[in-house]
Amino acid sequence: MKKLFLGLIALIFLAGCQSGKYEKVKAENGIVKIPVSKVSDGNIHYYEYDNNGKPVKFFVLQSNDRTIRAAFDACDVCYPEKKGYRQEGDFVICNNCGQRFHESKINVQKGGCNPAPLNRSVNGSFLEIQVADIKKGSFYF
Repeated sequence: MKKLFLGLIALIFLAGCQSGKYEKVKAENGIVKIPVSKVSDGNIHYYEYDNNGKPVKFFVLQSNDRTIRAAFDACDVCYPEKKGYRQEGDFVICNNCGQRFHESKINVQKGGCNPAPLNRSVNGSFLEIQVADIKKGSFYF
């Protein structure tokens, strides 16, 4: 009984930590702008956009080929579980099924358990994502 209780406490704690990994972003003139300098370290960065009270979660990372990539923190298969992805070295891994995707394939391959691509562009020193493109992924969340 004690082990079950401790397990539940740990689960609640981890769930609370999970929601804190997303930085909230806002749009200006229909565009979310993220400084390139903030996401050019090779690590995955998680963001959340408020779509009329419904959070839309996505991540950004710069792959080894220096391309800045973006995807929803969900896929076509596992999104009902709402577990998203994590990074391990050069791979992005589904937290639900464990499939691994090389970072260079983010925004390139789509469908199945691949992270759902999110259109983005670099304009000067900013990564820009159209709000309309973010809203297209709201059904995942």
